[in-house]
Amino acid sequence: MAAKFLSFTHKTLTQNPKSKSLYVSYFLNHTLSQDQYDPPFSLTKKPKPKNTTEPEETPDPNNDPKLPVKSDLPFDFRYSYSESNPAIEPIGYREPKRFSPFGPGRLDRKWTGTAAPTQLETDMDKLMEQRNGVLGDPLTEEEVAELVERYRHSDCSRQINLGKGGVTHNMLDDIHNHWKRAEAVRIKCLGVPTLDMDNVCFHLEDKSGGKVIYRNINILLLYRGRNYDPENRPVIPLMLWKPYAPIYPKLVKNVADGLTFEETKEMRNRGLNSLPLMKLTRNGVYVNVVDRVRDAFETEEVVRLDCKHVGTSDCKKIGVKLKDLVPCVPILFKDEQIILWRGKRNQELESPTALAQTLDT
Repeated sequence: MAAKFLSFTHKTLTQNPKSKSLYVSYFLNHTLSQDQYDPPFSLTKKPKPKNTTEPEETPDPNNDPKLPVKSDLPFDFRYSYSESNPAIEPIGYREPKRFSPFGPGRLDRKWTGTAAPTQLETDMDKLMEQRNGVLGDPLTEEEVAELVERYRHSDCSRQINLGKGGVTHNMLDDIHNHWKRAEAVRIKCLGVPTLDMDNVCFHLEDKSGGKVIYRNINILLLYRGRNYDPENRPVIPLMLWKPYAPIYPKLVKNVADGLTFEETKEMRNRGLNSLPLMKLTRNGVYVNVVDRVRDAFETEEVVRLDCKHVGTSDCKKIGVKLKDLVPCVPILFKDEQIILWRGKRNQELESPTALAQTLDT
């Protein structure tokens, strides 16, 4: 059978075509491959015509005639206004001062490492007159109730989340962007700034020029004013990146003020072995922490706060705020635990001689 098949194939291949049409069909059938992945020839790509026109030069952003940006805002520009204290000078910097977060040559103020101070003298009387003119007449109770009902709900589209950075510089631009189409903006506060909501409200009103008309735990409504004009909003240059935090003096000393080394060690051990007053969560609401710590110091000398899953950075920020708000003395940060000592003053007040002196007066 194999021999017969080979002879038949040989006869078919060697058969001479009798006409030209048969010859063409014979040629196509036996020379062109039927496999789509093995074409008989490959198409050549047409050469692209060379572009004789010169490429357009990209504009240099540093040569923009609108730069540097000039702002008439009467306060120093900082990354965070509510979470920084201008009275405390840093002892070092993690990046050179010449690296301004506003970009090179984009601002008419000089960056000092922590702030860009204003170069204009501020007339506070004139400033307050302008702000009162924008706010206009005080809102009535009906108008406040209407705005609160419109913007206080969680599904409000005019909302800004305020996190551990507090009232940041770029947040001011977000507030004015919302004020273009809305009379008020809802601000939801979480994390370390909620320890001092009065401070947050102050900086929001002071830096934006608005007014807080509603406050419930960590929810704020910031009103723009009756005579607010979006076309005449202040110029707010944006920060292009978050600057590195400077280096500040050590918060916890090896020996607490007013105690010896042995007494400090004893206080730390007592705090670690005591039950935690509160357990704080990450990005939680810490509105009642200050009052709880003050009440605890009426009967306890050392208080422990359990800050597991909060983070080492946030633990230290909480300790710094409680030091000024309570007030108290942080004596240890260990394993996300904060140990607070109420200080020497309370001990002196509770002594018998101090109580007698207070009763006599």
